Amino acid sequence: MTLRKIDRPEAGEFAPYTTMYFELVPDDNRVLDHLSNNVDRTAELARSFSEEKLVTPCGPDEWTIKEILVHIIDDERIYAYRALRFARGDQTALPGFEQDDYVPYSRANDRDLEEILRELKAVRESTVALFNSFSDEDLRRQGVGSGNPLSVRAAAYHIAGHELHHLESIRQNYG
Repeated sequence: MTLRKIDRPEAGEFAPYTTMYFELVPDDNRVLDHLSNNVDRTAELARSFSEEKLVTPCGPDEWTIKEILVHIIDDERIYAYRALRFARGDQTALPGFEQDDYVPYSRANDRDLEEILRELKAVRESTVALFNSFSDEDLRRQGVGSGNPLSVRAAAYHIAGHELHHLESIRQNYG
C-alpha cells in the first residue's frame, strides 16, 4: 500500500508541551511510513528484555515496560479518535485523560508480551489506514483536545513522536 505524505504541523496546531514529540519524527513528511516501521522496532526492543525486566519498574513511581507499551496503545487510540472526530468536522471540545489513572486498570503486567505486541500492531494498522484515508483538507482541520488546539495532521505526528519518546526512555532507563 502506498502511504500518503502528511505535511508537518505548524505551531498553533498542537499543545506547545508536545513539541518534544514532533521533534523526534523525521522531517520528511513520511509520518505514516514511520508509524508503520516503528511498530516493528518497538516489538524488537520489547522482546530484548526478560519477563522480569518487563514487569519491574526502573524506579519508584515509574511504569514497567509492559505498562509503557500499553500506555502507547491507549494514547494512540485516544489521538486517533480525536483525529477522526476533527476530520469529520466535529467541533466538540474533547476532554483530556489522566494517563496515570489508566495504568492500574490496564493490567499490563499480567498480560503476555506477545499479546500486547499483537494489539499494538492491530491498533497501528488501523491508525495508519485511518490517516491514509484523510484528504489534505481533512488533515488541516482542527479541534480542541485537553484544552489545546489539535489538527488532524498534528495527531499523526503526536502518535509517532510519543512512541519514539517512550522507546528512548525505555532504552535509557532499562538499558
